[in-house]
Formats: sequence, structure tokens, C-alpha cells
Amino acid sequence: ADEQLDLDDGRWEDIHVVTGALKLFFRELPEPLVPFGHFDKFIAAIKMQDPARRGRCIRDLVFSLPLPHHDTMKVLFRHLCRVIEHKEENRMSVQSVAIVFGPTLLRPACEEGNMAMHMVFQNQVVEHILNQYSYIFPD
Repeated sequence: ADEQLDLDDGRWEDIHVVTGALKLFFRELPEPLVPFGHFDKFIAAIKMQDPARRGRCIRDLVFSLPLPHHDTMKVLFRHLCRVIEHKEENRMSVQSVAIVFGPTLLRPACEEGNMAMHMVFQNQVVEHILNQYSYIFPD
């Protein structure tokens, strides 16, 4: 259905409506931004003890994503980095953003199993990409 959105409509003035819509968009994708086939690789990478190795591995994994996923991630995370720059006003720290977007952008194909344990690592992956944005997405 080709819905026409009227962004001048008053309800879009509430930032929570806009952010809710953004999150829902990513949540409802048939496959998450991080494809199911990459999920375990990202979780394994974030668990690496050596920070330099972990950093390279996450960067390489992001680079290995299908181009539409990679480019969407770049734009989304650039936006989220801008949100975090204003954390004094909006109370959205790196951790807060990661908690909101971790489970949405990165989830296992089959959601049984250890959800709570996964969530910690899902959030850590998002946090890492936000903190290392310019290293992972050099312009």
C-alpha cells in the first residue's frame, strides 16, 4: 500500500511518535538490519577479550554486510551519534540508545533460548558501533 504521509500533521511534532515509528520500521523488517546469518558472528566478536581484535572484527563484519544493510546502518548510526551529542537535553546516552535499538537491529532468527543473555550482547554491539563510528565508517 502506497501510504501518503503528511509530515505537517500535528502528531508528528511529538518526538516519541517519530522515534517510535523509526524503531517500529526496523522491528517490522522481515530480516533485521543485521541479517540473521551475521547475528552469531557479531555476538562472537563482541565477546572477544582483546579490544583491538574486537574492534577490527566488528569493523570487518559491518563491512561484510550486504550493501543496502551497510549503507542503511551508516546513515542510521550517523543519526544516532548526533542524538547522543545532545544527551544533556534529551537524556539519550550511548547506553540508552543501545538499549532501545540493540534488540531491534540485531536479533537471532529463532528467538527462543537465552533472550536476556543475548540482549546484553546485542546492546554491546550497538554501543560499540556508536562509540567507534568514525573507525567503522571512514568517510
